[in-house]
Amino acid sequence: MRVLAISAIMLNLLCAPTYAQKVDVSTVKCRDMATHSPEKNALILMWLQGYYSDEDASPIIDFDKMLKDEKKLVAYCEKNPDHSIITAADQVLDD
Repeated sequence: MRVLAISAIMLNLLCAPTYAQKVDVSTVKCRDMATHSPEKNALILMWLQGYYSDEDASPIIDFDKMLKDEKKLVAYCEKNPDHSIITAADQVLDD
């Protein structure tokens, strides 16, 4: 069910008009994720997964892994709201 939801969000984002927005991921705190839209959080998570993947990794989007990573990231951020999202990702996106 969540895979369908993420797929729908991504499809909407691809079809939506583009806006001149920038997110400096290095400044995003865990607590900020609670105020972002689910769409923005999904994009940040996808960016993080790409950033933390191996250079020679296959060009595959693993939605099951994304959902597991999201749960780990949320759990970490709930316990550490003042940590940066990069610090959180360093802790949970290590595989």
